[in-house]
Amino acid sequence: MKNLFCFFTLSIDLNKSVLKIDDFLDKQDIYKFGLNIIKVIIILILMYIAVKIGNTIINRYVSKQKNFKFSLDDKRAKTVGAILKSVLRYSVYFLGIFGIVEVLFNKIGLTFAGIGGLALGFGTQSLIKDVINGFFILFEDQFTVGDYINVDDKGGIVESIELRVTKIRDFNGDLHIIPNGLITKVTNHSRGNIRIMVDVDVSHDEDLDRAIKLISDLCDKFKVENECVTEGPKVLGISALKEDRITIRVAGKSKPMTQWDTEMKLRKEIREVLINANIKTPYAQVKIVKE
Repeated sequence: MKNLFCFFTLSIDLNKSVLKIDDFLDKQDIYKFGLNIIKVIIILILMYIAVKIGNTIINRYVSKQKNFKFSLDDKRAKTVGAILKSVLRYSVYFLGIFGIVEVLFNKIGLTFAGIGGLALGFGTQSLIKDVINGFFILFEDQFTVGDYINVDDKGGIVESIELRVTKIRDFNGDLHIIPNGLITKVTNHSRGNIRIMVDVDVSHDEDLDRAIKLISDLCDKFKVENECVTEGPKVLGISALKEDRITIRVAGKSKPMTQWDTEMKLRKEIREVLINANIKTPYAQVKIVKE
C-alpha cells in the first residue's frame, strides 16, 4: 500500500513537471513569435526608410546635376532618376522579402529563396528582355520623361521610364503601363519643330486676294508676338474649292508640345481679322421656293 501511494505521488510530481515544461515551451514559443513579429515590423520600417532616403538622394542628384561639369538636360536627367528609383525599389523589396521569410521560417527561408530563384528563372527571359530594351531606350535616347510619343496604338506623355516598364499618360487621363520588351516601334512627337496648320473658309463672293492679304499680314504679326513659333506661319494658298466655300490654308512650325495652343490662338485671331474686315465666312443657307 505504501508503495502504491509512493507511485501515485511520483506520477503526480512527474505530471506537474511535464505541465511546467509545456507551459515554459508555450511561453517560449509565444515569446519567439512576438519577437519575430517585431523583427518583421522593423524590416518593413527599414524598407520604407531606405526607399524614402534613396528617392530623396536621387531627387537631389537630379535637381543639382545641371551644375556639374558633365550634365544632362532636364528630361534625360528625370529619365535617369526614374530608372534609379526603380532599381532601388526592386532591390529593397527583394532584400526585404527575403529577410522577412528568413525571420519567419529560419532555415526554411533558404528553401523559399530556392523556390523564388526557380520561379525567377522561368520568368528570366521576359525580365531580361524588358530590362535590356529599357537600357537601349535610355542610351539610344529614343524618348525621355515628358515626351509625347506613340507606341503602337497607345499615345500620350511619358510619365516614367522604369527598369522593366514604361508608363504613358494619354490625354484622357488613362495610364498605360507597357513592358519595355514589347516596345518595338516608337513615334516621338517631341523631337524637332512641329507643324501647325489652319484652314480658313471664305465665301465665293468675297475678294480672295484681299482675304489672303489680311491673313498674311496677321501671320507676320503673329510670328513676332509668339515665341513658340519657329517658322512661319504663312499662307500656302487655296487648298480646296467647294460649292459654298473656298478654303485657304495657313501653315508654319512651332516648338514641341505647343502646337495645339498655337493653332487655336492663330485660328481665333484669323477669325477676328476677317470679321473686322467684313469678310463673310460660309454658312448653311436654306431657301424656300414657293410655287
